[in-house]
Amino acid sequence: MRTLLRTSLAALALAPVLVPLAAPAASAASPSPSPSASSTAPSSKVGTTFLTATTLAPGQDAKVSASTGDYLYWAFAAAEGQTPTLSLNVTLAPAADRHGPQTWSVEVFDGLRRRQSCTAGTQNATGEATAASLSLGCTLRQVRSWAEPWSGDPLPGTYYVRLSVADAPQQDLGLAAAVQLHIATKGGQDDAQPEGGSLKAPLVPPVNAGATAAPGSTAVPAAGARAAAPVEPESHWYTGWFSGWNSRWFWTVAGGALAALAGVAGYTLTRHPRGRRPARYGAVPPQAQPQGPSQAPQPGQYPGSGQR
Repeated sequence: MRTLLRTSLAALALAPVLVPLAAPAASAASPSPSPSASSTAPSSKVGTTFLTATTLAPGQDAKVSASTGDYLYWAFAAAEGQTPTLSLNVTLAPAADRHGPQTWSVEVFDGLRRRQSCTAGTQNATGEATAASLSLGCTLRQVRSWAEPWSGDPLPGTYYVRLSVADAPQQDLGLAAAVQLHIATKGGQDDAQPEGGSLKAPLVPPVNAGATAAPGSTAVPAAGARAAAPVEPESHWYTGWFSGWNSRWFWTVAGGALAALAGVAGYTLTRHPRGRRPARYGAVPPQAQPQGPSQAPQPGQYPGSGQR
């Protein structure tokens, strides 16, 4: 009886210590509910302009109903190193309702609304009058991390997909159609180097240029070889007059002086002297002074007048 009482008292004393230690073990042993793999549902919305384009999440497809002749726009994001690939399947209206073949076209634009070229895929597909569906596709170039301002290389950012009808009979515009869009990307940050671009060796000019090296060997600069320093141009006493800002003032002053001399010389050569006539017209006769009645010229005063 005493032993049973002692055992009960010891168990009651150790209970506060054993309960906290047993709780983590119980929680670790009990299985926790794992999150269920939720797949992204296809988008059933589509825009009709760049501003209303429906944005697709990574890995999300689009499945929409549209009318023949409408412009359909989607938007997706692409990072550097990725190569997006688009696949579209268009289900046409029943053949009994159509009046001829239809041509559908897919185009891709970047965030600056620049049309991007496709390296693979069918951008324009024509469905005959009896065709039930047609497939289109476009594989973009690898997205680059940088580009020249004048180039149209794809850069990281948002891209827009536009699906439209390029050619269809007038009576077929407005018929119901169904479109499925799938966007797949390959590559990533580890594959950011543009396709076909690789640097085999550092861009360092050889020091001993002109030497012929054996195939497969690496050119080693000779001991003590140094790159030649640029030769400074030879200067003369008149160098400063014809270089820099001095040449502008020199030619301005010299041109003004030459223009003034040319004006004076031209005026001297072309003006007529005053008080006399040119030699080809003969000398100018002297002016006769006015005479009164008492000073009337007499006959024969001048040679050749009155007498012969």
